[in-house]
Amino acid sequence: MDNLAEFNMEGNDLEVTDDMLQAFKEKGYILIRGLLNNDELTKVKEVLENSELVPKYGYGIPDSSGRMPKMVLWRAAGSDVTGMVCRCEKVVTTSEKLLGGEVYHYSSKLVMKEPRIGGKQEWHQDYGYWYQNGLLTPDALSVFVAVDNCTKANGCLQILPGSHKCGRIEHKMVSGQTGADLERVAQIRTKLPLIHVEMTAGDALFFHSNVLHMSEPNDSDDRRWALIMAYNCASNNPVQHLAAPFPRYSKLEKVPNSAILECTNVSDFTGKEFLNPLDDKTVKADTSQTANLQQA
Repeated sequence: MDNLAEFNMEGNDLEVTDDMLQAFKEKGYILIRGLLNNDELTKVKEVLENSELVPKYGYGIPDSSGRMPKMVLWRAAGSDVTGMVCRCEKVVTTSEKLLGGEVYHYSSKLVMKEPRIGGKQEWHQDYGYWYQNGLLTPDALSVFVAVDNCTKANGCLQILPGSHKCGRIEHKMVSGQTGADLERVAQIRTKLPLIHVEMTAGDALFFHSNVLHMSEPNDSDDRRWALIMAYNCASNNPVQHLAAPFPRYSKLEKVPNSAILECTNVSDFTGKEFLNPLDDKTVKADTSQTANLQQA
């Protein structure tokens, strides 16, 4: 993994060092090994594997081959264990230091690539989506937490370090997804290295909203789930008439890292504000197996 900006957790607190800030500035990302410890990850899985979560709120986003990754997306943190992860210091304060100011929770999602059938995520920048939702600047980032081990075989992230310096690339619909102009991506790939970000469950990748990234289908026998939390700068409040269905600024109440293990709520999803993808202009979702959407 040449060129990998990789750092390790020390205990349960994360101190953002000058090396981390420099890596994020130059490469557009940092990889934190062991952001969630085994006990925290076990509690997160208990929430995400809840028997009601995916059937009620999950949907597919078809790729260019007709296969699809599946996801569940929510706009507010909620009070369950994943809500504590979304609000904890080692996630939120780190995001604030990397972006240089106060952030708020923009969205979180569980992305699922099931064995042998999970589809690809086309080349894109997150800002390629969020620009359409009224964000005037790319002062935002995503935190990709590996719920399962992420390998080349099961479709780990691929990124182009430094691509955030290229600015926003033109995006268009690619099947059900918003994808970047592939001719421009091909040109950028002649200038920048491509990195497969293989991760152990509990690792986390913090990456700028203009970093180009994609992931291949899961052709392995291993599941590849990830929890992806997005944060936008408070100073980058979206244009009001373009923001829906995603949130404008509201103050995010941070919690200590210890709140993850102290939280006992693994099944009450009250207040998470799950997204109906039929309201999202940036995707064309497959909701045929989603119970709550079929009733809407």
